[in-house]
Amino acid sequence: MEKMNGEVKVMDGSNIMELVGNEQVFSKFVDNKFQQLDKDRDGKLSLKELEPAVADIGAALGLPAQGTTPDSDHIYYQVLNEFTHGKQEKVSKTEFKEVLLDILLGMAAGLKRDPIVILRMDGEDLLEFVNGPSYDAEMTTIFSQIENSSTSLREHVIEAFGRLNVDRGIPPISDSWVFNNIVDPALLSQALDRPVTDQETFLEEFKKVALSVVDCLKEKPVIVAHSENTFDGSGVKRLLSNKFELDKTLNTALGNLPKDRNGKITKDYLRVALDVVSPSAGLPPVGAIEEMDKVISEAFNMGNNEEDKKTMIKEEEFKKILTEILGSIMLQLEGSPIAVSSNSVVHEPLSSSTLLQQY
Repeated sequence: MEKMNGEVKVMDGSNIMELVGNEQVFSKFVDNKFQQLDKDRDGKLSLKELEPAVADIGAALGLPAQGTTPDSDHIYYQVLNEFTHGKQEKVSKTEFKEVLLDILLGMAAGLKRDPIVILRMDGEDLLEFVNGPSYDAEMTTIFSQIENSSTSLREHVIEAFGRLNVDRGIPPISDSWVFNNIVDPALLSQALDRPVTDQETFLEEFKKVALSVVDCLKEKPVIVAHSENTFDGSGVKRLLSNKFELDKTLNTALGNLPKDRNGKITKDYLRVALDVVSPSAGLPPVGAIEEMDKVISEAFNMGNNEEDKKTMIKEEEFKKILTEILGSIMLQLEGSPIAVSSNSVVHEPLSSSTLLQQY
């Protein structure tokens, strides 16, 4: 993305590595969090006491809240499983520390691969755009795209704001705080409750509202967490080409899955296992990106049907099928890479992640 005039901070996982790399600091960090969670002060964490930590980790991974989707609930289940090792028992501080360390290292690796840029939007970039040489051409293009989809001038202006991105100094107007405190006051400052007559009128009126938004941003700067990523299958390819790493990752994924007395696993757990493997393959959590979910579903549907899911198979066969699914995902992404970007308004002071902030 283009260089922004406002303040920019890059979250690349280095602060997490700094935390876990200092044993004394990390131990104090764990002690404080453990004490917060251990409500009954018995020196161990019950499943109920672990729930806030699991929710924080899910939020830091960008997952929707528990109970939102079955796929994301699988991941919450896996995180809880990591702490309890699949048993309905309380967790000691030592166990809590070990699992938290693994999770934080995974988060740090993810941020190193896909850094999050923190932008302070104070109106400078929007002002530069509105007064710059590209304004007329870009807004004319946007006008032609929305000309038949909106009626009033107000609706045109709102939709146009939604089509501009952070490079133009516009925080996401889908955020209710941004709309109510930044965009709506600017809209109310102009007489927009009339039909759109022509392109020239639209360009003039949008500029007036945009300049009013600049004033609002000067008074109330907005902090936005911005990330960009392209899923092209390269992460999956790296994992599949390293047999040692692949075996280690698959063994970890199978470690906590329920097995029968013969050590067999039902194929229904393939999705759960993929959730565990995904970070090592450079894939997002299930439920995080709609386009990726379609690719994953397609990979699972190849050669499988509903009756197949209940079939019990040996571990080696389970690993083989999971590897084939990864291969299918890789081929689909190599043929049609998926580029995604996200912009989230930060309403509270942000440290390295939601998780660390909570701690």
